[in-house]
Amino acid sequence: MDASGNPAPNLYAAREPVFPRRVKGAFRNLKWFLMAVTLGIYYITPWLRWDRGPGMPDQAVLVDLANRRFFFFMIEIWPHEFYFVAGLLIMAGLGLFLFTSALGRVWCGYACPQTVWTDLYILVERWVEGDRNARVRLWNAKWDLRKARLRLTKWVLWLLIALATGGAWVFYFTDAPALLNNLIHGTAHPIAYMTIGVLTATTFFFGGFAREQICIYACPWPRIQAAMMDEDTLVVAYREWRGEPRGKLKKGAHDPDHGDCIDCMACVNVCPMGIDIREGQQLECITCALCIDACNEMMDKIGKPRGLIDYMALKDESAERAGAKPKSVIKHVLRPRTLLYFTLWSGIGVGLIVALFLRSPIDLNVTPVRNPVYVLLADGSIRNTYELRIRNKQAEVRDFAITATLPGPDGAPVELPLTLEGVEGNVARVAADETLTQRVYVTAPPGNDMANAGLTDITIWLQDQGGSDRASAGTVFTGKDG
Repeated sequence: MDASGNPAPNLYAAREPVFPRRVKGAFRNLKWFLMAVTLGIYYITPWLRWDRGPGMPDQAVLVDLANRRFFFFMIEIWPHEFYFVAGLLIMAGLGLFLFTSALGRVWCGYACPQTVWTDLYILVERWVEGDRNARVRLWNAKWDLRKARLRLTKWVLWLLIALATGGAWVFYFTDAPALLNNLIHGTAHPIAYMTIGVLTATTFFFGGFAREQICIYACPWPRIQAAMMDEDTLVVAYREWRGEPRGKLKKGAHDPDHGDCIDCMACVNVCPMGIDIREGQQLECITCALCIDACNEMMDKIGKPRGLIDYMALKDESAERAGAKPKSVIKHVLRPRTLLYFTLWSGIGVGLIVALFLRSPIDLNVTPVRNPVYVLLADGSIRNTYELRIRNKQAEVRDFAITATLPGPDGAPVELPLTLEGVEGNVARVAADETLTQRVYVTAPPGNDMANAGLTDITIWLQDQGGSDRASAGTVFTGKDG
């Protein structure tokens, strides 16, 4: 009740269920193809194998959280190389900007997981309950044995798809065959069951019941996309100048008082968002182009040219209305905004590829041990202790010679006395694809300038005994005055 005692207005309208009709056409076939490709990649990828040698995981794509590594076929990304992942995420964002500025919400209409799984769920719903009219009648019918049977069948199939979705996700984080065996026998980690449960529930609800509500209310992209689009962006649009005024028309007939639109509602009935594209651009439109297929089908039936609903830019609509020829698709796509996005996108991609091929197969980190800062030996020598972290990125055991140098008076490096804790000689062995922590002692003889100085810059070197790979790290040597 409001202050006047009147009933308060209802600010929230009840959801109107959407029952998209089946349609055939080029864009529907494209969506089927992309659905098969994307779902195939998602479900099959964890089961692909890649031989990396003994002691290494043979799963082609693996996010190894336990060892903090990411494997992608022949590529291995370590934690300190996370900039590769960050670069890929930036590329994904720029790619989204690029495609949106050129073709509107094509990501939403064709490749977004919400769209793909909703499409799959609608396909199952159509198999079980029938096409649009049958589903509408079933929705409005009272509950009986038939309705319960159809609904239960549909929900069970949805649940199996959701379970496969959640299961496929966890397989990316550990060996898929081993995890599947553990899941079946109830010996998998509780986190695996929890993750599968959450993803199963969300997929079941989002794809089966929420559907377009996720795109309209939960997803932020419809609000952001406007900044990526301009009057040259190609979007799905209705040629109002050609279609209006609407009116019924028989095949082959001509009525100068009516446009080409016969108000058949085919474009509305196939829309998964439940909107009428003839009302102009709307936030809910995901640019799936199914309305184009539906309208083209009707234009063929009544003998009118296709394209009443089509991909077009706002500039095209005003040009066509004035009788001028619209710009070509190439000119719409290749414009300063899209070229800028493409330049940034490709530049980051090239940079990542160069960095990937130029990265060193070994890494060295040196940390001086400061407790104590230095040790005075019986002969007057000063000894500093360092902790080395040697990372071997290759799938084979490697021996590294360790040396320490400082610049000499003539600029040539001078080697310093160095010993390794627990190792005879100056050679450390590092297992395949592992990190070794090795303590090293560097000594300055008595009377040496280093021994009496404060801080002296030195360099620790690693040299692969079986190859030419070399790495170094700078540090400081602390003398008596340090």
